Amino acid sequence: MTTPHTIAVLGLGRMGEAIATRLATQGWDVLGWTRSGHTSGAVKTTGDPNDAVSKADLVLLALFDGPACRQVLDDVRDSLRAGAMVLNTGTIAPAEASALARQLGPAYIHAPVLGSVPAATAGALQILAAADQDALDRVRPVLEALGTVRSVDDAPTAAALKLIANHSLAGVVLALRDSLRQADALDLPRAQVLDVLELGWLGGLVARKRPFLTDQPGAVTAEFTIGALAKDMSLLAAASNAPLRSAAGLPNDPADSEADIALAATAPAAADAVLEPLRAYIRGHATGDPTHFRDAFLPTAHIEGIRDGAFVSWSLDEYCTLFQGRPAPDEPTRSRRIDALDVHGTVATATMTLSHGADTFTDIFLLVHADDSWRIANKAYHRHPWSAVINSAFFACGFSASARRASASLSSP
Repeated sequence: MTTPHTIAVLGLGRMGEAIATRLATQGWDVLGWTRSGHTSGAVKTTGDPNDAVSKADLVLLALFDGPACRQVLDDVRDSLRAGAMVLNTGTIAPAEASALARQLGPAYIHAPVLGSVPAATAGALQILAAADQDALDRVRPVLEALGTVRSVDDAPTAAALKLIANHSLAGVVLALRDSLRQADALDLPRAQVLDVLELGWLGGLVARKRPFLTDQPGAVTAEFTIGALAKDMSLLAAASNAPLRSAAGLPNDPADSEADIALAATAPAAADAVLEPLRAYIRGHATGDPTHFRDAFLPTAHIEGIRDGAFVSWSLDEYCTLFQGRPAPDEPTRSRRIDALDVHGTVATATMTLSHGADTFTDIFLLVHADDSWRIANKAYHRHPWSAVINSAFFACGFSASARRASASLSSP
């Protein structure tokens, strides 16, 4: 039995970077890669996942969903070293976990984690690990550097248990949101309300999230998004074929479902004001109505990026002409999520991921507070095509080949 020495972490979002940083500080040789091209100040990164995998004894997946896991593994399969292990920490459907376990055999460890960025940073995650015993013994030192290992019978069971855990989180978040709304309606002091809630059933969540719930919600980086939670609840409903009554309050409108949990579900009204132009921007894409973009942006705003190999800088008027007042034909399959929001007095920055047909866009916004409202001052975007990811999702959902071809022909700025 050989313990891995070199680890490739594929996916450097909030959790992926926290996991990679924790392992690096514990002495492992870590090389990271992410689809967005994000670089980390804490670990070495590469722009080619095959480069990372070819050097690794252990490939750790910290990706958003099942289609992403399958696509990335398909891309790097030929670069996997003989005897290398694949450790998947992502939250995916039980059927997806089962398929990956069959595909990779004893080399696959399905290990979704309970806990967010602070727990990963401190090595205090709860890890639901399912694998062949020899494989689990080989990676146990890595897992124990991240937290407490709880052995689970098989990959689909581990995946299902993670979804159940996140379902309970949805219920608690919604209960806290409703309690704060009622307290605000009664004009109760926020600090006093939080003191009392800490004494009760919501005490653990209130204690952990209190910085978000007081006067400076934007001063703390969010650890989890409602977009991710909504995705997990959709996976759970599909797997169980049972209604999710306790999560019924999760927003369905795309303008409301992609904001950070701490900001959209539980933060004071000031945070909602920061989110409003981002919600208007999402509504513009969802409807194709340029009026929403005029609500979101300052009149002087510019939208900039690389299009067909050349730098473009559109004025707001030029940008609005790209939209025809109707949704894209594949709008039901598109998704958008706010990944980060940081507020600094009268300015804020935000990052958003848009999955549009065959392409994924990373949008970066500069927002300003003027005339008692927040507006987007400028947007820069990066387009990175991931048609194979979308095709994987279509296959999983049973879409026809003609629908996939139609989606592949569409893109949005």
